Amino acid sequence: MRMHSPSLPELHAFACAARLGSYSQAAAQLQVTQGAISRAIARLQEHLELQLFERAGRRCVLTHAGAEYLRAVAPSVDAIEAATRAVRERRKPRQLRLAVAPTLFSHWLIPRLPGFAARHPGIGLAFAPYQRNDPLTAPDVDAWICVGRSAWPDGIATDYLVGRELVPICHPAAQPSIRAPADLLAQPLLFHTHYPDNWRHWFAGVGCAHGPLVPAADFELVSLLVQAVIAGMGVAVVQRALVEPELAAGRIAIALDAPVLLERGYHLCLRSGRAPQPALQELRAWLLEQAGTPTPG
Repeated sequence: MRMHSPSLPELHAFACAARLGSYSQAAAQLQVTQGAISRAIARLQEHLELQLFERAGRRCVLTHAGAEYLRAVAPSVDAIEAATRAVRERRKPRQLRLAVAPTLFSHWLIPRLPGFAARHPGIGLAFAPYQRNDPLTAPDVDAWICVGRSAWPDGIATDYLVGRELVPICHPAAQPSIRAPADLLAQPLLFHTHYPDNWRHWFAGVGCAHGPLVPAADFELVSLLVQAVIAGMGVAVVQRALVEPELAAGRIAIALDAPVLLERGYHLCLRSGRAPQPALQELRAWLLEQAGTPTPG
């Protein structure tokens, strides 16, 4: 069957020039030359054997026949464009932008990210700088993983992930000599600079009386605290989720399997009251699954 339809470039040139009333503006919008617009419309008029435009100074005005043709073809041209754009968008990776507390990011999330990429190759992740006491209002951030707080901002829904379990850790060689909480008091106690009450909280949680707790050394970062334990400098209390790789590799040991719960922990924070994005739902489901799974490798 002989096809009577003109080409899509001709139809796009015609529809765009008709809406803008200008060949030059149509050329700029379609990112072609003005000559290409003129030639496409000339071919279309020759094909239809109709005059579609009249000149009115620098503007082009539809003839009666041109206006009727635009009403007939514009919905189909728009539908083809929309369908093509939708197909292309589906093939692009969906990108989510996260802000993640640095300690959890390096110790817990990064080792798991290859698994997320393998399961969801169509979702890209980008990371925004993390701020303490973030108001969680940045429009370019899709989700936050934050340290728990006493009250969350309005319009934020949260899921607890990990980080409430506080456990004592030691060098593997020291573990056999530690039988009871009081045995830890004979060891050099290593402190976290920003959470100096961790030891007091743990001893209170296991019911062990003690005198003043004096740090043998304190460290600003969990990674440095763990390295000090690995080096045999003493014992520390840390959130279990932050030392899973070192435990799995045998570089450190749980001194006593007596976890004490903290009020704080790490929470996934999402805006509530919005239509859920499928990619964000998939990320949330994956994170909640990972919260119950040891760090891989």
